[in-house]
Amino acid sequence: MAIDAIPPLIAAQMNYLVTHTPFSVKVENMWTGGKNTGLLDRFSLVIPFCLDHIKWDVIYNAVYPLAAPDIIFGPEDENFRPYHALGDASDSKSLKNPLTEWNSRDPTRLFSLVLQLRESYKAYQKKRVEEVDDDRLKFEISTMLSREGIEMSLSSNIDKPEEVKFAVPLLDLDLNKMVAGSTWRHQQKIYLQVIYPVGRKYSSAPSAPRLKLVSSPELKAVFSIDDFRLPAWLDGMCMAEYLPTLEEMLESQIKDAVSFIESRRKLIMALAPLFGRPVEADPVFCRKATFLSSSGVFTFLVHVAIPLQFPKQQPSLMLQSSQHFNSQGLPIKSPVTAEYPWSPRWETSDMADRIFDFIVEECLNFKKYCNESMLQNR
Repeated sequence: MAIDAIPPLIAAQMNYLVTHTPFSVKVENMWTGGKNTGLLDRFSLVIPFCLDHIKWDVIYNAVYPLAAPDIIFGPEDENFRPYHALGDASDSKSLKNPLTEWNSRDPTRLFSLVLQLRESYKAYQKKRVEEVDDDRLKFEISTMLSREGIEMSLSSNIDKPEEVKFAVPLLDLDLNKMVAGSTWRHQQKIYLQVIYPVGRKYSSAPSAPRLKLVSSPELKAVFSIDDFRLPAWLDGMCMAEYLPTLEEMLESQIKDAVSFIESRRKLIMALAPLFGRPVEADPVFCRKATFLSSSGVFTFLVHVAIPLQFPKQQPSLMLQSSQHFNSQGLPIKSPVTAEYPWSPRWETSDMADRIFDFIVEECLNFKKYCNESMLQNR
């Protein structure tokens, strides 16, 4: 349906929520509650929580647009009642219900409601975990209470044994400020996901939990979480012992990754005197650059992709003709290659010279390849 099928008051609430939350909220599955109105007045919110997602339905009434919406939680959270007796009596009294004083003309109201509900849900899940009869979990929780921002949840399923998941934020670093010129809207974070199976007895040498590093998707433009090797979990270890070693290793590699940005920038700058100013380049992360080059009357683009681990790993190159096109009307491109002389110990200017020398020879082969491709397409 068209966007104008959303009532203006509801659209304003929804847009403010999506653009202002400190975490990435998604709107899904918009539908109408009235057969005759055709107005989209209800939708699902996908909200990140504990390195997973929860889905809540927001139900407005387009016939009564000034009324507060209903929030429908997931079927597995039927005991989550944020405006009833959550925690002790004092807590439940201090938790003000924003739905009772709803102002549909204030676009921030849904935003404030979702933030409060998520905090309540965080407390609800923490209470569930603390009530689990597992000595090891109780000990682990007690050692991590001083850490801010930890989220935890209890998952119980008929087909699976109970598990407790922790999302532990790592590194007291402002990653956004470390990358000069970044336009990240959300604060970049790295978490350790820790999953414990629920047991009944404390073992003197319990098995290691399942561990996984998770980062904000945008951070992968600087640092590859998948390439990071977690330190070994030793017998009898607890999270309070494990985390300092992990954070020390992670901080060192993050700082190296940020320094590699400047190394990539220097390579692009070293290529410019040889090929000319790039027609396109990544100015923040310096992961790629494109140069316009020529050999006689043959003009072509040189695409340079620079890996995160540069200079340990060499750039890959691809040529694209500006004069030859395939049967679909698309420019003919060469296969991506990194088969040229390289050493990470060379000076940046030497690296650029070797790339240029390779292109000088390779463009002749590429021109021949383009001409042959054009003959085959006739």
